[in-house]
Amino acid sequence: MKRTADSFWEFLDIPLRGGARILLVLLCVPLVLSFYFPLWNIYMKAPQYPKGLTMDIYSYKVEGGNGGADIAEINILNHYIGMKTITREELRDLDWIPFALIGMAMLALRAALLGNVRAMIDLSMLAFYVSAVAFGRYVYMLWEFGHNLDPKAPVEVEPFMPVLIGSKKIANFTTWSSPELGSYLVGAFTAGVWLITLWYLWVGHRESRRAQLAGGA
Repeated sequence: MKRTADSFWEFLDIPLRGGARILLVLLCVPLVLSFYFPLWNIYMKAPQYPKGLTMDIYSYKVEGGNGGADIAEINILNHYIGMKTITREELRDLDWIPFALIGMAMLALRAALLGNVRAMIDLSMLAFYVSAVAFGRYVYMLWEFGHNLDPKAPVEVEPFMPVLIGSKKIANFTTWSSPELGSYLVGAFTAGVWLITLWYLWVGHRESRRAQLAGGA
């Protein structure tokens, strides 16, 4: 048992190979590019808005279609049913995301230069936590927008959960919501980091088994 534990700790300190280091550097590219593309898109359509209203959520800003005019229209509609005004301040739950993305890129580059298997496991867990927490906070933010309605609003509606993925009809509005390229780029980074880590874990397990068989012989 002690030999197995010692072998595991030694395995964690194995330096990354050249191919893994190059892949880590390349994986930083989609992470950086994610700043230039929206993470999520919300599109609303109704008879009075035949061209629809669009809102894109980036890691650091919220942008409306038609030069930002669509957000103003959406906020007018939100006012009638008592929803909060959509501003960057109201979306402050997402303010930490740019820093998290930059932090992951810096840790990935550090692992590419100086890292070992232990650093890859840490980076993988961080990427998972960031993705899970960001998604969870976004879901909670949507829930708050749909449930914390002003009781004095001109139009009374039942609290509701805004659509997360897919489409949903509320009154005469149909809303579509979907992840956009920015989310897929972050997902590519997370998946790539996990693939490297799992490969090392598989290799480590295989070599450990070989060592045990050789020792038993």
